[in-house]
Amino acid sequence: MLTQQVSLAIGIATSGRREILSHTIDLIAQQTRLPDILVICPAARDDIDPGWTESFPFLTVVRAGERGAAKQRNAVLSTVANTDLVVFFDDDFFPQRDYLEEVVKIFAENADVVAATGRPNPDGINGPGFSADQGLKIISTCGSKTSHRAIKPTYGTYGCNMAFRMLPIRQHGLTFDENLPLYSWQEDIDFSRQLAPFGQIIESNTLRGVHLGVKGGRTSGVRFGYSQIANPVYLIRKGTMSTAYARSIIWRNLAANLAKSLWPEPWIDRRGRLIGNLFALIDLAFRRISPQRILHLD
Repeated sequence: MLTQQVSLAIGIATSGRREILSHTIDLIAQQTRLPDILVICPAARDDIDPGWTESFPFLTVVRAGERGAAKQRNAVLSTVANTDLVVFFDDDFFPQRDYLEEVVKIFAENADVVAATGRPNPDGINGPGFSADQGLKIISTCGSKTSHRAIKPTYGTYGCNMAFRMLPIRQHGLTFDENLPLYSWQEDIDFSRQLAPFGQIIESNTLRGVHLGVKGGRTSGVRFGYSQIANPVYLIRKGTMSTAYARSIIWRNLAANLAKSLWPEPWIDRRGRLIGNLFALIDLAFRRISPQRILHLD
């Protein structure tokens, strides 16, 4: 397959990160393999300045969508339905210049791959996060190519950077689950596990970039803590998450919130998350747990 014949779309769901997004868009315009279309789905009108993309050498669409990562990603999917590949970036993911070039190579050389992702190193989500200037500096100093290309199977994609083959998505009418509201925690795992029956989900060391892990624009600590338990429970019942995987992330997060609630990191609302965890456990005991319950929590 000639890689240049592959049509490639990029989708970005964004909320409350207008200035960070401007840097992400600029980095997309500098890719060694440009996308055929960029679709940005803001949660609010002032999340983006459409003027940023006026001079880009590819089609750019701003698609209004309802607030919520799953809903916004679905708005992107409906817009790019006829493309071969779609890449989703978080608004605070800064891709290395050859990221899209490598995506096309991976799918062209591996016909059985339906989903691919990279694991950012470093990843600001594991700490206080990086500023835009820090992210740009990391990008500029980490080199243009990876000397050893390697892919390996992985359970699911990482939502900040994930690529999908559109054919099985079209054939089976797959969508992100809008029953996971707002931040839609674990919607990346759910969507990639929906694709798992149709091919491989892989992680590649050539899909490189920096995840800033910006803390603004996220949901409240209480809501997120509730989702940390409610969403995996929902996905177990749905059948897209194994019990073992769900138990692992539930107990890991519960233990972290409990242990660190007395001396929390300044950038994480551990006490709020712990309260949300406890609300979810109570609802689980009374069999009324649901991801949608966060819409009624402060």
